[in-house]
Amino acid sequence: MLKRINALPNFWLFLIGALAVAGLFSAAMILQYVLRQEPCPLCMLQRVIFVVIGALFFMAALHHPLRLGARIYSVLIALFALGGVATASRHIWLQHLPKDQVPACGPGLDYMLQNFPMAEVWQELMHGSGECAEKGWTFLTLGIPEWSLIWYVLLGAWAVLIAVRR
Repeated sequence: MLKRINALPNFWLFLIGALAVAGLFSAAMILQYVLRQEPCPLCMLQRVIFVVIGALFFMAALHHPLRLGARIYSVLIALFALGGVATASRHIWLQHLPKDQVPACGPGLDYMLQNFPMAEVWQELMHGSGECAEKGWTFLTLGIPEWSLIWYVLLGAWAVLIAVRR
């Protein structure tokens, strides 16, 4: 399998990553608009991270970089994937808190973006709120943040594989 991956040009490897993120984002839209699973602030932040990772994969595919450029793109993708791992881990932690320790629900993200300074919005997003502790849709007993964590790890590993291949 690794021999086949090594034989592929960087374009195809980056395009596979971009298509994976496009599929994940499509699934998020289906969850929101078809299954009516409204995203919490941490879910929205995770979506933004996925969009950035997907954009980096897509830009790298279009750019078709040589070895150094591929490594730079891969490092950037891996760093954002690590940020996604941190965010998803925080979300998972909030969902597993006992009911009496769950933070109170705060204002909505739209309200915060319009009325609070960005530093305060960022702090509130990372702190999470009561709505982030609610468990919604599950698949194979894993919720959305657990699946996000798995995909961040896979996408980060894919980027590292692109960077270290011969």
